[in-house]
Amino acid sequence: QVQLVESGGGLVQPGESLRLGCTASGPISRAYPMGWYRQAPGKQRELVATLTWFATTNYADIVKGRFTISRDHDNTVNLQMNNLKPEDTAVYFCNYQAFWGQGTQVTVSS
Repeated sequence: QVQLVESGGGLVQPGESLRLGCTASGPISRAYPMGWYRQAPGKQRELVATLTWFATTNYADIVKGRFTISRDHDNTVNLQMNNLKPEDTAVYFCNYQAFWGQGTQVTVSS
């Protein structure tokens, strides 16, 4: 059983930065990417960014140039979020195959 534990998140003002981390435990295969999704109130969960083991990245258009996904270790994936905007406010979830973390709240407000 894979478990995903997120860290980071919080309340920031527009233009500030946050860094989210996700640590996976259990049987992780390098055949599948890890990634971040988010869900704002009243909206569907949406892709933010994914990262393969071969360092191929994929970003949602609305975060390109502001967010960076990276890997610290084999089982840790980070999301550096710069120049945050109020519309980035959401619960952010780490994902690996069918497994999801518990989510971490990011709130961008002045």
